[in-house]
Amino acid sequence: MTERTETTFLFLACIAIGGWAGHGPSLAAAAPPNVVIFYADDLGWGELGCQGNSEIPTPHIDSIAAAGVRCTQGYVAATYCSPSRAGLMSGRYPTRFGHETNDDPNTSGFVREQTLASRLKACGYETACIGKWHLGQTPDRVPMARGFDEFYGTLSNTPFFHPTRFIDSRTSPDVVAVSDDAFYTTDAYADRAVAWLHDHADRPRFLYLPFNAQHAPLEAPQRYLDRFPGIADEQRRTFAAMLSAMDDAVGRVLATIRELGDEENTLVFFIADNGGPTKQTTSGNGPLRGFKMTTYEGGPRVPFLFQWKGHVPAGTTYELPVMNLDVVPTVMAAAGRPVAAADEIDGVDLVPYLTGQKAGRPHGTMFWRFGPQWAVRSGDWKLVVSKGGSGAPELYDLAADVGERNDLAAREPARVAELKKLYDAWNDEQAPASPPPKPGKKKAPPNKQRQSAPSASHKDHTSSRGSVI
Repeated sequence: MTERTETTFLFLACIAIGGWAGHGPSLAAAAPPNVVIFYADDLGWGELGCQGNSEIPTPHIDSIAAAGVRCTQGYVAATYCSPSRAGLMSGRYPTRFGHETNDDPNTSGFVREQTLASRLKACGYETACIGKWHLGQTPDRVPMARGFDEFYGTLSNTPFFHPTRFIDSRTSPDVVAVSDDAFYTTDAYADRAVAWLHDHADRPRFLYLPFNAQHAPLEAPQRYLDRFPGIADEQRRTFAAMLSAMDDAVGRVLATIRELGDEENTLVFFIADNGGPTKQTTSGNGPLRGFKMTTYEGGPRVPFLFQWKGHVPAGTTYELPVMNLDVVPTVMAAAGRPVAAADEIDGVDLVPYLTGQKAGRPHGTMFWRFGPQWAVRSGDWKLVVSKGGSGAPELYDLAADVGERNDLAAREPARVAELKKLYDAWNDEQAPASPPPKPGKKKAPPNKQRQSAPSASHKDHTSSRGSVI
C-alpha cells in the first residue's frame, strides 16, 4: 500500500469515526492532543543537566523531565543521523526498508513508508517540520511530500550561519540562499515555531522540531558564548553555547504552549538522534562506551524525555528500555487512532508502561545494524560487534556493566548462540545491508563553505571547526 493510499484510508477512517472541530458532531467529546517533538542532533547521552551534566545548564529541557518522565534507557533504532530520523517518522526499523546510512535518503524505501505527519494530517492535524530534515531531497521525499503542511529548515546537514539547502515552503518549495548575517538556525527555528503555534492555535497540531544542534560545525553567536567564560577550551565553550541556545529555543516553545493554555493537552518529546561523536565535538556519552556510528551503547543510547501532563506521572524516571520507534504508536494511540497490526510497526505505545497499567518490558529484544556492525539486546544481555571492538561478537550484562567493559562471551557460549540466533532471525527480515559510509565522502561540500570567510558585517558569531560526520 502506498503512502497516498494509506493516507486516504486513514482520512476516511477519521471521518467515519467522527473528526475534530468542523468535521463532525462527536468532536466536542474529546479534544485530540497536540504533539511536539524536539529532536537534537549529535547531543550525547550525558550532556543535559537532568542526565548529570553540571557544566552546561539546560533548565528548559530539564523541565520536560521534571513535568514528565525521563527514560534512563532510551534508544534510537540507528546510530546515525538520517536512519534515526527514518525510524522516528515511520515507527519501523529503518533497515527494514533499506535506510541504513546517510547515503540512503534519496534511494531507500522510506518513500513508501507512512510517516507520523501523514497519519496525523489525515486525522485533521496541522503539521509543520522546522529544522533539519535529512530524509531526502528529491521532490517526492521533501517534508511537503511526506505529510507536512509547512517546512522551514534545511534538507541536510548545514552550517548554523548561512545554512545550506534551506527551504521556506510558505514562499517557495525551492532551495534558497540565506544571506542574513544575523540568521542563526537554532534561534530562527524557535522564532518560526513560536509563530506557527500561534497561527494554528485553533486546530490540533503536530510540530516536529529537529535541531541541527549539536552537530558540527560548532558555531554560536557571541551572546551565547559569553555565558561560559569559565570554559577555556574554545571547542567545548562553543559546544556549551550551542546547547544553551537550544535550551533557550526549547524554553520558548514550551512557554508558548503554556501561554496558549495547551500544556495539559500536548505530548512533548525530547530525544537525541544518536550518541555524540565525542572527539569531533566534545560531546559526552557519560559512562557509555562508544559514540555515534558505533553499536556500543554510546551510539544508540540517548537522552529520552516525555511529558504529557495529567496523563503520565511527573518527575519520574523509567528504567526499562524504550526506543524512538515508540513515538508513532504512542502518539497515534493518544490521538485515538491506534496503529493497525497490518502496519507492522516495531514500536509500542509507551503510555500504559509509563503509567503502570502494563507491567514488563516494552521491548523484550532490540536490534541494530550499521553495515558490518550489529547488536541485539535481549533483557539486559547484549551481543555486539562494533567499531573499536574485537571483531568477534562480544557479550555484556548491561545491568552490571553499562560501560561494556567485561566481555562475557567466552564464559557464556550458550547465551552467545541464543542471542546470535535472535539477531539472525531479525536480520533475515531486513533489506540487504547498506555498505558502510566511505570516510570523508560527505565532507567536501560543507567544509568548502565553512572555509570561506564570513562577511565583514558578521560580528556576532564564532566557529570551532569540527569534522562533520
